Amino acid sequence: MKTALICGVSGQDGAYLAQLLLNKNYNVCGTSRDAQMSSFNNLARLGIREQIKLESVALNDFRSVLQILTKIQPDEVYNLAGQTSVGLSFGQPVETLESIATGTLNLLEAIRFLGKPIKFYNAGSSECFGDTGGEAADENTPFRPRSPYGVAKAAAFWEVANYREAYNLFACSGILFNHESPLRPERFVTQKIISAVCRIAAGSQEKLLLGNIDIQRDWGWAPEYVEAMHLILQKDQPDDYVIATGKSHKLEDFVAYAFAEFNLDWEEYVVTDKSLLRPTDIALGKGNPTKAKQQLGWQAEYQMQDIVRMMIQEKMK
Repeated sequence: MKTALICGVSGQDGAYLAQLLLNKNYNVCGTSRDAQMSSFNNLARLGIREQIKLESVALNDFRSVLQILTKIQPDEVYNLAGQTSVGLSFGQPVETLESIATGTLNLLEAIRFLGKPIKFYNAGSSECFGDTGGEAADENTPFRPRSPYGVAKAAAFWEVANYREAYNLFACSGILFNHESPLRPERFVTQKIISAVCRIAAGSQEKLLLGNIDIQRDWGWAPEYVEAMHLILQKDQPDDYVIATGKSHKLEDFVAYAFAEFNLDWEEYVVTDKSLLRPTDIALGKGNPTKAKQQLGWQAEYQMQDIVRMMIQEKMK
């Protein structure tokens, strides 16, 4: 029986990954900054909280990381921790860089120090690419991040690549494009839209305040994307993979589909709020997942319309 350590188990991806690994008969240990105080609501929603060993760890403290790896003795480590919001990173750039880049470096250095055959997965991000001029980004597309979050994720990606080459670690990054689910918190625009649409459909007189709705994103379904994370660590050789649907849609389309589920005209309810515009933003995000399909046998089944519908169905429950 394999043992997996999931750093950041309380988030959307951490919860779905924990569920997947439990179904594959793993021992699953999850960490958060304060396991005694964390609610782990997502684990509870999935009905798996009691099946996971929960530990506290401070990823920006090397000794804390070394202690948890020594205690748990994992076969696989999944690093999904750190600040997760692009928008928030503009207001908290130092915390963003430390939680992502320093946290990743401490995990890699602790694995190197212990000398055990631990497989390491790092949560990369499509935000590393920045604007690609309308081209679909693959594993060879240069990084030009346009946010503190993207900068931090790019730094973590190169740390992983460096430790893989310099110390022969089994260390990989999954460069994931946007992926959504009912477990998304409302600070993410997709969940904000779904929640507002459901309230409006139930009679609320509110308006939905949004920033730039012309941006285009490659949206996938989070439970599918964690399957790719697991597959990446099952390969014989460590490598990096773009995980995406390969199709992009405007945020306006996401909004329109959500309102259309209730036969409502989105233009009657949506108001542009200039305070929600970011200092820099990516006009078009689109991934090329060919390598993942060819080498992992992974392909996204759900598209944007499916995701809108499934999120609404769960919210209406």
